[in-house]
Amino acid sequence: MTAIEVPGGPAAGLGGRLRLRDSGIRRLFGALVLVFVGGYVASWLLPGFGVFPESWDVGFAEPIDRARRWLINNQTTHGLYTVFLNPISDAIDAAIRWIESALAWLPWYVYPAFTGVGLWWARSRMAGVLGFLGVWAIGVLELWEEGLSTLALMGVAVIISLAIGIPLGIAAWRSDRFAKLLRPTLDAMQTMPGFVYLIPFVLLFGIGRVPSVISVFIFAVPPVVRLTEVGLRNVAPSMVEASEMFGATDRQTLRLVRLPQARPAILAGVNQTIMLAMSMVVIAAFIGAGGLGQVVLRSLSSLDVGRATEAGVSIVIMAIILDRFSQGIATASPGRDARWIRPIFGGTVAAAVVGGLLNHSAFPEGLNWQFASYIDDAVGWMQIHLYDIADSGIGTGPFSDFVTLNLVSPLRELFSSSIPWPVMIGIGVVLGLAARGIRLGLGIGAALTLIGLLGTWENAMDTLAQVVVAVVVTLIIGIPLGIMAAQRDRFQTALNPFLDFLQTIPSFVLLVPVIMLFHVGRIPGIIASILYALPAAVHYTDLGLRRVPHEIGEAADSFGSTRLQRLRKVDLPLAAPELMVAINQTIMLVLSMVVIAGLVGGGGLGFEAVKGLRRSDSVGSGFEAGIAIVLLAGILDRLTRAVADRLRPPPAVA
Repeated sequence: MTAIEVPGGPAAGLGGRLRLRDSGIRRLFGALVLVFVGGYVASWLLPGFGVFPESWDVGFAEPIDRARRWLINNQTTHGLYTVFLNPISDAIDAAIRWIESALAWLPWYVYPAFTGVGLWWARSRMAGVLGFLGVWAIGVLELWEEGLSTLALMGVAVIISLAIGIPLGIAAWRSDRFAKLLRPTLDAMQTMPGFVYLIPFVLLFGIGRVPSVISVFIFAVPPVVRLTEVGLRNVAPSMVEASEMFGATDRQTLRLVRLPQARPAILAGVNQTIMLAMSMVVIAAFIGAGGLGQVVLRSLSSLDVGRATEAGVSIVIMAIILDRFSQGIATASPGRDARWIRPIFGGTVAAAVVGGLLNHSAFPEGLNWQFASYIDDAVGWMQIHLYDIADSGIGTGPFSDFVTLNLVSPLRELFSSSIPWPVMIGIGVVLGLAARGIRLGLGIGAALTLIGLLGTWENAMDTLAQVVVAVVVTLIIGIPLGIMAAQRDRFQTALNPFLDFLQTIPSFVLLVPVIMLFHVGRIPGIIASILYALPAAVHYTDLGLRRVPHEIGEAADSFGSTRLQRLRKVDLPLAAPELMVAINQTIMLVLSMVVIAGLVGGGGLGFEAVKGLRRSDSVGSGFEAGIAIVLLAGILDRLTRAVADRLRPPPAVA
């Protein structure tokens, strides 16, 4: 089947572009062969050329550790702290304490009642019932105080994010120059794995809730900035002109016309900010954020899977409630029977005041019930009976050993030592040159060289091996699921709840069920990474195929192509940009999760970052690992984005 030409359509010239692409692939392959041959000849002629030289380590960790000791010794005297950092720390700490006190003063029964009524109004009656039961369950599991602590910390972070993010979005809408300057910063904030944000703030503020709030704010603020700008730019010009015709000033038009019209986009940004804050609050437990995340962290460290499961379930409940609540408000879809909401809400407020005065804030101990012991028993049974089922060589143990010995370890050895380090850098340069040009190629080469100079080459290659395995498996599963979802609406409808659940659940919690089966090591981190990244692979594949113009598909059918031929020669080539976006998002999500997996023995850069957060004498090495993570994420992000841009078809000719 030849390329289909549709005059003026997106497929016009597809055959020529594919031929040019084939020519480019041949040149790329030739350049890679040249790099391989030259690198291996150099490693053969020059002994020690294979592994990145340890003597080249710039020793960045020691200055960081010295700076940390200096900061600790001068926290009460130096102007940096007395004038700037300490007032910020005191203000954030006071806000957390005030919100915690307010939440603790309210009687416990107000929370399930308010949640039930709020979700009833915002979503539906069933959502209200489930929300009521969900909040009740957090108290039953004896995690009430931890839940309030998490809510207080997240609330402060979200308030700061909105107070700064919305004005930044307005400023970006007003000034294209400011928007252009702001965009790379937001890209960097969204590209870096959340784990990395913790390290510099530990350096400045030490361990505690204040650096946690600041880290959460930086991680969660980009969506509300971007969507505020997008919402304001998409306001209909006719409405603005009508406002100006009535004599409204620019500020009045912004307040009375533009912001109300941009409300859905801004509230969608608020929803995304809340969910990012929720996921980051759990990770921030590494630096003393407390709350539910601290319970999960402590339980995983002691392999108390039962208690970790209870805390994980509570986090999922809270995340789903906050997601549904903010989504319901953003879409303004109140449930039926709303006439009952006001009296119920009024009764709830009255009960809150009376209960607070009578000191009914604590959740009753008589209602507590825990299932941790049952989970622990189930974990023990699975680890004994599923490790190697009936000595058949089938089970979690043989599977883990197979993946480790045949995939992860060989790739790690290949990247770190079998392929000489100049060859790895040369490969990065060639790929960058082919994808976007000399600027990206030199940038990738410089980033890889810096990873080696930081003394993190071997750990970075270990992390890269885990990322490659997880990404390949995710795409092998996700792309076919996305294809099926695009072709069958009923299948997409059935699949969406599962994908929504995986997107809603904080990434940290995904480690808990995987550890039940695979204990600790690299495999739990890889499997959790696959689950975390799978929704992105499916959704972007589905979206790309659905965006293929119908007339092109009809033209392919009229030429007598089968469904498989149409998919292979028409739909997938035209959806290639979205497929590269799927690969990009999969890589970034997997990388962020593989780093978190350092907590459970995942090794690589994640382990070094965890060690830097947990031990005051390892902050420098953790900082180095954090920089290496950022560099690795930037390389993979820019490279896949560049390929996606090259694959994007030119605009249709009118």
